[in-house]
Amino acid sequence: MGMPDIDAATRFLAANARVLEQRRVQRPFGGGEADPVRDAVAAYRNPDGGFGHALEPDGRCPASQPLAIEFALRTLHETGAWDDGLAQGACGWLAAHAPPGGGAVFVDPSIAGWPHAPWWVPEEGNPASLITTGLLAGTLHARRVQHPWLDGATDLLWSRIGALTSTGPYDMRAVLRFLDHVPDRARAREALTPLGRMISDQDMVAMEPGAPGEVHTPLDFAPLPGSLARDLFGDAVISAHLDHLAAAQRDDGGWMFNWLAWSPAAEREWRGAVTVDALHLLRANGR
Repeated sequence: MGMPDIDAATRFLAANARVLEQRRVQRPFGGGEADPVRDAVAAYRNPDGGFGHALEPDGRCPASQPLAIEFALRTLHETGAWDDGLAQGACGWLAAHAPPGGGAVFVDPSIAGWPHAPWWVPEEGNPASLITTGLLAGTLHARRVQHPWLDGATDLLWSRIGALTSTGPYDMRAVLRFLDHVPDRARAREALTPLGRMISDQDMVAMEPGAPGEVHTPLDFAPLPGSLARDLFGDAVISAHLDHLAAAQRDDGGWMFNWLAWSPAAEREWRGAVTVDALHLLRANGR
């Protein structure tokens, strides 16, 4: 059974990663306290309550962005460093910048003129995005947050999920995050059945560990033992992908992502982030 080298990963982060990722790994593996994680996240906060400043490494503008807010809230949640004040401020930004009908756009137009990944482009008409809305709503529901933005986003997601006949893997991952945490568990389980068929019929998941390219694995759709989508994959498949994830640690102690490395700064920051993500996921799965 593959096991990661935590000491090597910690040294990799010390040499290459942001303070944020170093705090993220110290929290579960080094006896770190919650406050330093919270403070590291708060350093990316704007006066408007949102988060920016390349907290999500692909969008390198100072202004608040939905994906930066998602990164902030997920980090606070996963490290047990949750802060209600930061969360409520972020929800206030989301409410103030929500498109008609609720939810969150994929990329806010404030990205214009700033360095960003090629896919970080505002959509025409600034519609609500399944990716950002699903990811944000999932984390907020996991923390049982109460806010009007979340109420509207939840209604929007249920409506969009019910009408889905085709979608992309990133959208599906966000929808499954929402379903993992939304309070209506019976409705979430019912929604999984057609989504499972969609995942299979549209070949969204690479069942073979180590498949090349920008692929999505069972661990992307069902990262935790309690993930709703675990029912779509057998234990042997999950175990094989966990083995591969542990073995994918590089000689320098870090992990590498499988999408386009479009800038040296973004590549370094993403490597730090996915290294911590890999350690958290392996730990959550008993590895």
